[in-house]
Amino acid sequence: MKASRLSRRAAMTLVAGALILFAGLAGYGIARLTEKPARAASPAAAPGGRQILYWYDPMLPMERYPGPGKSSMNMELIPKYADEAGAEAGVRIDPARLQNLGVRIVSVRQGQLPGGVTTTGTVDYNQRDVAIVQARASGFVQRVYGRAPGDMVRAGAPLADVLIPEWGGAQSEYLAVRRTGDAALISAARQRLTLLGMPPGMIAAVERSGRPQTVQVISTPVGGVIRTLGVRSGMTVSAGQTLAEVNGLSTVWLNAALPEALAGQVRLGETVTATLVAFPGQTFAGRVSAILPEAEGASRTLTARIELSNRGGLLRPGMFATVQFGGAQRPALIVPSEAVIRTGVRTLVMLALPGGRFQPAEVRTGQEAGGQTEILAGLTEGDRIVASGQFLIDSEASLSGVAARPVEAAR
Repeated sequence: MKASRLSRRAAMTLVAGALILFAGLAGYGIARLTEKPARAASPAAAPGGRQILYWYDPMLPMERYPGPGKSSMNMELIPKYADEAGAEAGVRIDPARLQNLGVRIVSVRQGQLPGGVTTTGTVDYNQRDVAIVQARASGFVQRVYGRAPGDMVRAGAPLADVLIPEWGGAQSEYLAVRRTGDAALISAARQRLTLLGMPPGMIAAVERSGRPQTVQVISTPVGGVIRTLGVRSGMTVSAGQTLAEVNGLSTVWLNAALPEALAGQVRLGETVTATLVAFPGQTFAGRVSAILPEAEGASRTLTARIELSNRGGLLRPGMFATVQFGGAQRPALIVPSEAVIRTGVRTLVMLALPGGRFQPAEVRTGQEAGGQTEILAGLTEGDRIVASGQFLIDSEASLSGVAARPVEAAR
């Protein structure tokens, strides 16, 4: 009986302890629920009374820090003030910081955009000035004249002596017919010599000497450089076989690499001047004879073919040249090319607004020449833009969420 009373008392003690613990926890929770939230800390105040939102490194504008110190690039942090994020257009930059950044501001102006295009080119053979030397009949090479590919030769330079046996019989028949005095037969026999491939000079020599001539001297029909040579002493040649290829050098081609974006500025027949490092102080003039229809995929260029006179043979295939295409200056709204920011998606400039504020503005650009870029839309004459240091200001504007002014908003 006594043990039963002790067990009941112990059980009641445990229940009472549990109730007290539960009540304590419940009271603590109610107190937490009814407690008023603490007021958020206000932005820090600068000595001049300006509120500081955060600290950052202009080189890494996306990194923000709660206080002064060094950035991840070990650069001194600068404060971002609350009054710099006002409702006015653009972002405000402290004048002292602008001076430290070396910001240069210029005005958009009407000016003369330099005309023409300057590019590079390579001298090449004129493929229209090519002569093919072939055997007119089957025979045997008796003699060669020591020529080799790459040799410079004059027109009529001998290449080889070829013995052509079949011409001997035809020439003997012609001489026999000449002794008959029959004009019709003589004309027919002479015509047969021509059809066999004998040159007029050889036929005349047969008529003068009265003896057959079966050895033909193969010579170059034009002067120039021997590109290929396929005749050697002792070899047998057949009718129509190519013995040599000679490329004339009285004119050469200059193949200029024309950027695809500037191809529209070049016209057929346009006058072109070229300068070569091999001949300082000399200028070579020519005309655009063709713009090849296929663009070079790797360099995105078109080939402009320019025909140049080559007096004295100074221009050699393979030489490098600087090419200047003609073109007159024309009026245009221009800005320095260094002021233009090309993101790959759009083209921007950084407007300098009154009160030390700056705003990016979208523009449409035209041609570029002489360090100047033509503005087709987005700016007006007299607008002030940043010509140097604009990338840091653009980063600041992006950090502050400043939207770029669209092209249509320009007046």
